[in-house]
Amino acid sequence: MTSTASLHDVHIIGGGLAGSEAAWQLAKAGAKVRLSEMRGSGSMTPAHQTAGLAELVCSNSFRSDDDTKNAVGLLHHEMRALDSLVMRAGEVARVPAGSAMAVDRDVFSAAVEQALREHPNVTIVRERVDELPTAGLTIVATGPLTAEALAASIVRATGSERLAFFDAIAPIVHRDSIDMSKVWIQSRWNKRTEASNEGGDYINCPMTKEQYLAFHKGLIEGEKTEFREWEKDTPYFDGCMPIEVMAERGVDTLRFGPMKGVGLDNPFDVTPEFPQGRWPYAVVQLRQDNKLGTLWNMVGFQTKLKYGAQVELFRTIPGLENAEFARLGGLHRNTFLNSPEVLDRQLRLKAAPHIRFAGQVTGCEGYVESAAIGLVAGLMTAAELAGRGWQPLPATTALGALLSHITGDAEAETFQPMNVNFGLFPPLHEVGKKARKEAYTSRAKADLAAWIAAQREAVPA
Repeated sequence: MTSTASLHDVHIIGGGLAGSEAAWQLAKAGAKVRLSEMRGSGSMTPAHQTAGLAELVCSNSFRSDDDTKNAVGLLHHEMRALDSLVMRAGEVARVPAGSAMAVDRDVFSAAVEQALREHPNVTIVRERVDELPTAGLTIVATGPLTAEALAASIVRATGSERLAFFDAIAPIVHRDSIDMSKVWIQSRWNKRTEASNEGGDYINCPMTKEQYLAFHKGLIEGEKTEFREWEKDTPYFDGCMPIEVMAERGVDTLRFGPMKGVGLDNPFDVTPEFPQGRWPYAVVQLRQDNKLGTLWNMVGFQTKLKYGAQVELFRTIPGLENAEFARLGGLHRNTFLNSPEVLDRQLRLKAAPHIRFAGQVTGCEGYVESAAIGLVAGLMTAAELAGRGWQPLPATTALGALLSHITGDAEAETFQPMNVNFGLFPPLHEVGKKARKEAYTSRAKADLAAWIAAQREAVPA
């Protein structure tokens, strides 16, 4: 890397969501960026399928796009206000998902990569980096699947043990293999968007009590992936819990979680009392996964069941008796830093301040959160290159609240990955509960607008 150091201002290691977003923010600010991505160089992670930048390996959903009452929707709003590449590409690749933002993962990855390839300040290099650079501004955005050699280098630099958890992937079904005579399309409570399919955004597979109990038993008894000895004590993250692990928590856990029938009118169970259809005892929902509508993923069905067990059990679901799977569920180990202990408030490694970390490796959870921390790391590094002091983002914003959790507000001893949520925001106890979410988002929008205006005033036109 030494011979090319003079050709770039910042070296970004990792071309996932966070690394791609950081590269975009820096390139726009005029910095020359070298973006290193090991996929495409002969190396691959256990979860990725392609060499494309910003590949989505789990769900295709960026979750709620409601920026008035939802914390992640607010994060969407804030990232758009800062010209996020991930949000730009998300609009290009968007597919129907009700009030959520879901994308065609191939179109999304291609849009991100094209934007970076076409920017004159970005050089994409397919290479594996095994050691933390000893000099030069660097952003490490290798994600929760950091390769072992680089992970070992990070451990040596931080002087602390890695933390880890398991993250599971949901199966994807070919649309034309679903028996549509046994299912129906509807959004819960009939909430729809302009992009909705006819009837709604989700394919709903209803279950009777008997079918559900048999399915629950199958989840409990199905053959699971065997863990290596060193993996056995690794905890799951609640935000991506394998469905069979949820099933072990109680017979009704799934029925009040990802398989709840509330707000869905089953047309196969119509009575005079319920002319629109009685809510099913339990339901399996599928959400469109690509723009063509040919692939649908099983919502909330992350799993560590072995492939054969998955096919056998999931084909007992009404409508999926002959299902063909474009991808079965899987499991991979995620790693992340104890960030409150090893990073400063600007995401810099305390032991080596020329290195910043970004994305899920910092201990945030979720596609949008990962990209958001990449965005912030890019802005921080751009300010450093320009010789400007960094003005912290208000903690009242989604970006500021998430960053505060990662870099110091959380307890180092119990630090765990976190999605953005209103629990991270400075409280508004004086506002009634019903109005509180809207109050959080209104305050955040005003404070971010003021922060952006202050940045513009600090930089001469």
